[in-house]
Amino acid sequence: MSEVLVVVGRGVPADARLLDEIAEREFAAQEVTGAVVHARDTAHLRSLLAERETAVVLPGPGDRALAGRVPEPPVTVWVDIERTDTAPAHVRRIQGRGVQGLAWGIRHAVHRMRHPGILRVPYGPAPDQWADLYLPQPSAHGTRPAAPASDAGDRPSAGVRSVKPASGHHCLPDPAPGAAGPPVVTLIHGGYWRSIWAADLMEPLCADLLQRGFAVWNVEYRRPDLHGWDATTEDVATALSTLHTTARGEMDLSRVAVAGHSAGGQLALRAAADGAGVALAVSLAGVLDLEAGDRRWLSAGAVAMPSATRRTSRAPAGTPRRPRCCASPWACRSSSSRARRTISTWSTSPAATRWRPGRRATT
Repeated sequence: MSEVLVVVGRGVPADARLLDEIAEREFAAQEVTGAVVHARDTAHLRSLLAERETAVVLPGPGDRALAGRVPEPPVTVWVDIERTDTAPAHVRRIQGRGVQGLAWGIRHAVHRMRHPGILRVPYGPAPDQWADLYLPQPSAHGTRPAAPASDAGDRPSAGVRSVKPASGHHCLPDPAPGAAGPPVVTLIHGGYWRSIWAADLMEPLCADLLQRGFAVWNVEYRRPDLHGWDATTEDVATALSTLHTTARGEMDLSRVAVAGHSAGGQLALRAAADGAGVALAVSLAGVLDLEAGDRRWLSAGAVAMPSATRRTSRAPAGTPRRPRCCASPWACRSSSSRARRTISTWSTSPAATRWRPGRRATT
């Protein structure tokens, strides 16, 4: 595996020794070799990118315009310590996570090095409307590995921690007669619906599922802090429907699961309750009771924040109101016995910016 080069641009607002320490620690954790170079200026940064196959770039104030516009190594991850919300759609970028964003950037770069066959599929025109498709490689006999693989002899991909399901738990229905290809797990990341957290959060789980023989559809979506709730739910639904027109014949589309973590768990169950047509919905530590989350001011008001910062558009007159909860067990099966079977949802009525009851007034 090639060396990971971390390039720090001139004027990055962080202590150079701290960045070196974070990088060295992450190189050791990922079991890769790496180096950190502090660029003298923009020209020096550009020359460094031309020399390596894998780079993680922390651009200085004058370097951000280079992202996606200069020759780059095959695997390049741009890490903005501060939040910028500006980058071309094809640029791999982590932003707004502070100096620890460097660790996330190295993890993301190593993941892309270890999984070069990932296919990025756009499902809309916005920069955040895409999903990464992972397909397990055929064996030497021309067939893909069976899924799930749960015997004691399984070993995960390098650098990926494996967690086996409890005895007696099953994941998806048996394949339909004559079905071809592996079953599919759609993953929806969390991050309290904030745009600084992205689909890279789910990459260790992608690698683990792929090693077990599943196809994986890792979804990015417009988060409600910038785009409103309606855009978020629309994106998740569109991503799930796009899966059925992608790589036909490569996957068993009769066995599609959707799984989300934290805020993504709420979005996964919401999609299932809205009729996404999946065989299984899984909430991993899902933030499911939005009214309670609002009252408890979870993550400094993560539930209220989207409505307070960007009002969703009013629904046309006569638009049916969505139910406020769904107690269907088929839509709410969880990997945890503590997960609730209630999905709190938001309304598409003209009062969409208010929660009822107990919602802080925002109008």
